Amino acid sequence: MKTWDSILISPNTPVIDAIKVIDNSNPLLTALVIDEDRRLLGTVTDGDIRRGILKKIPMDAPVSLVMHTRPITLSILDTPKHISLVLRKNKKCNVFPILDENSRLVAIKQGNTQLKKIMPNPVFIMAGGLGTRLRPLTNNCPKPMLPVGDKPILEIILNNFIENGFSNFYFSINYKGEMIEDYFGDGSNFGVSINYVKEKKRLGTAGSLSLLDATPEHPIIIMNGDLLTKVNFHQLIDYHQKSKASATICVREHEFQLPFGVAEIDNYRLTGLKEKPVNKLFVNAGIYVINPDTLKYIPQNDFFDMPDLFSLLLEKGDKPSVFPVREYWLDIGQVSEYEKADQVYAELFQKEVCAC
Repeated sequence: MKTWDSILISPNTPVIDAIKVIDNSNPLLTALVIDEDRRLLGTVTDGDIRRGILKKIPMDAPVSLVMHTRPITLSILDTPKHISLVLRKNKKCNVFPILDENSRLVAIKQGNTQLKKIMPNPVFIMAGGLGTRLRPLTNNCPKPMLPVGDKPILEIILNNFIENGFSNFYFSINYKGEMIEDYFGDGSNFGVSINYVKEKKRLGTAGSLSLLDATPEHPIIIMNGDLLTKVNFHQLIDYHQKSKASATICVREHEFQLPFGVAEIDNYRLTGLKEKPVNKLFVNAGIYVINPDTLKYIPQNDFFDMPDLFSLLLEKGDKPSVFPVREYWLDIGQVSEYEKADQVYAELFQKEVCAC
């Protein structure tokens, strides 16, 4: 980021343009909303954008609909002692706008930011599936090892996590798991640590978590090993921690059109007709974060899926948080999706390599 003026936007800026400003503002990862007189109206972070997505606010809507209108600010009249106190109390805040006596933005104070943060959170990748829907491609190869571009799917996933500062990995393996273990080893060739959880029987998408040798100290990211995505996993952990939830599920907005006209009926009377309406739903994206103490709900060495875990949490009165995925996401579950992944790989995952 060349100058902090690049993070200033108007309240009428479309949400989609605000996203670009935030993504390009590393390490601040914040946009400041000001009026024509440079008075601060609010701030916008990645979390604000994602909460707006859950409210189904359109991407072309003004950013004023998602901005945080009561941000933490500093004044040009503040003493160094007061400024130091505010920074200590708000260590997770990336940027502090500095205002004059008329609430006009005159400067910013950068918070506790790093260009690349080291993430202590373990990452648990479920790579033991049979890949039956991708046969015959998976007859002699586990699905996570199918090549997309010039790398196996699992290596692309691993590299994305590494770019986000993660270094502690667990691979849950079963079907032809030796091929995965032979390729990645202990992770030292990638500059990370990889441990293997070996399923002797099918345990579902959560059951293998019961085989961990020890309970981790930090929230755990769990992800299906057949996803092609550019999710910012650091932002996912930040979102989870700020939500103060015991678990977070990632969702993706899915749009589908009914092939029929829909009749709206009330008390046996027609109230309206909608011709082939388009419906939008949030679907499970196959990525989760859970706190270590949530592991106690997973039965030992028994079949158990992640949706079972979240249903159990809801039954116990817990309220898991929801993280909407706005980045590229593709579930490689069928041959058509695998072919699509190969087509988009060069554009989305080799940009940096091609530019060198």
